[in-house]
Amino acid sequence: MAPRLKPGFFKRDVLEVAPELLGKTLVRRFSDGRIERFTITETEAYRGTEDMACHASKGRTPRTEVMFREGGLIYVYLIYGMYWMLNIVTGFEYHPSAVLIRGIGNITGPGKVGRTLELDKSFYGEELYTSERLWVEDESNGNVMHTTHPRVGIEYAGDPWINKPWRFKIINPGL
Repeated sequence: MAPRLKPGFFKRDVLEVAPELLGKTLVRRFSDGRIERFTITETEAYRGTEDMACHASKGRTPRTEVMFREGGLIYVYLIYGMYWMLNIVTGFEYHPSAVLIRGIGNITGPGKVGRTLELDKSFYGEELYTSERLWVEDESNGNVMHTTHPRVGIEYAGDPWINKPWRFKIINPGL
């Protein structure tokens, strides 16, 4: 078992945190007591109120409140009435940003990630560094090779936001 990532890891710019999460181990303790570990293979960065693809661009709301707090917290939200999306808040208080976890192990797609991890609203605002249900361990071997791509499903944001290469994919997903 590797050490958990400390709060300081998350209290940095989302464009540093998102690619550095690749290769780290996401750990989930389920309600039945079993523990499963997954390598993070794909992430996507959302950066502040100026990023028109970021939920925080609409301002501080009950949904986005956690994004305006310090990094290291869990931000989950429901889409299509059936998929809980896992995001990790980054940065400092009043500077909202978050990393969407798009892939873990052989599971690709943030909806499938949420289903596999059995997420629900109760995870909203939970601290990754103290949670007994979900945390990230530093199990990678230094820098992991990755590629960058435009983010997915944000056509509503328009240019230049739809073309920002803020999606990060691990090159060797067989980790």
